[in-house]
Amino acid sequence: MEYNVTDTEEVPVTDLSQIEEIPPDLDIRALDEALGTENVSLKLWYFEEDEEIQYHAHSEQEEIYYVLEGEFSLKLGRSGEEEFIEAGPGTAWVASAMIGHGHRCTSEDGGTVLAIGAPSVEDPGLDPHSLSDDEIDDARGE
Repeated sequence: MEYNVTDTEEVPVTDLSQIEEIPPDLDIRALDEALGTENVSLKLWYFEEDEEIQYHAHSEQEEIYYVLEGEFSLKLGRSGEEEFIEAGPGTAWVASAMIGHGHRCTSEDGGTVLAIGAPSVEDPGLDPHSLSDDEIDDARGE
C-alpha cells in the first residue's frame, strides 16, 4: 500500500466492553485497520465522563496521544515519580516504552483522544509499579 484515505465517520465503532480480553470498556475507531497500516497503531478513543485508561506501560510501544474534545486528567511517569497533568483540546503527550501513563475523562460531555503507537505490535499493558529503573533504562537503551 502506497497510500490510503478514509473518512473517520465511515470507520465502524467498536465497543470494547463486548470483548472480554480487552479492557477498558470504551468505544474506539480502529483507523489503523481501515487504513491498512503495518508499522503504526492509530485509534480514536471515545470517553464518557470518568471513563479512563488506567495507568500502565508497554514493553516496546511508544504512544502519542492528542485530545480532540473534552478535558482529561493525565497520570504520567515512572512509578513513584508520577505527575498529574490536566489536558484539554489541542494537548498532546507521549509515553515512551516502559514508562507509565494513563488518563481519565473529566468533562461532563465526554471526550475524544487520538492515540498513535509504534511499533504496531501486540504489547499488553505492564504494571509500571513492578518495573525497576534498570529494566526501564535497559529497554530504552540507556
